[in-house]
Parts: sequence; C-alpha cells; structure tokens
Amino acid sequence: MYEDKTLVCKDCGQEFVFTAGEQEFYAERGFVNEPKRCKSCRDAKRGASKPEREMFIGTCDSCGGEARVPFQPREGRPVYCSACFAKMREEA
Repeated sequence: MYEDKTLVCKDCGQEFVFTAGEQEFYAERGFVNEPKRCKSCRDAKRGASKPEREMFIGTCDSCGGEARVPFQPREGRPVYCSACFAKMREEA
C-alpha cells in the first residue's frame, strides 16, 4: 500500500527516506503532512528547545551514596540516588 519516498530536509538539504512503515504510522495517528526534516535535524530541533537542567548533589538517605537530583535538597526531606529511587518505585 505504501512505498518508500525520498524527501529533502528543509534545514540541511540532505535527502532522507520516508519509509512505508513511517507513512503507515503517520496515517494511523491522523497526520496529513509529510515530515519536513530528516531525523538528525528533528532531534537537534527537539533538543535545542529544552534548557539544561540544574542538578544538585546530596547524600542518598537509603545507601549513603551520592545522589544527583534536579532540586535543592532540604533538611527533613529524603533524597535518594537513582538506583535506590528505582528500587523504591518497584516495591510500591
């Protein structure tokens, strides 16, 4: 039903393939326009709009290791490293 199409990226001018599978995916989601950018330019555009998150370092209340978190740790509030946080989520 669908056939691969070769399109030209509006940002970098390189040709890219809009595969039959991608076309089917677009149709299932109700998208009517073909992509205008290649994957690398789409990814770059997506990443450029997000500001870098400031990370803070604290001590994990579970294992005592270093915990890098996206908020300022405060006394009286627990802080967990990524591994301990994931383990707690699995147990819940």
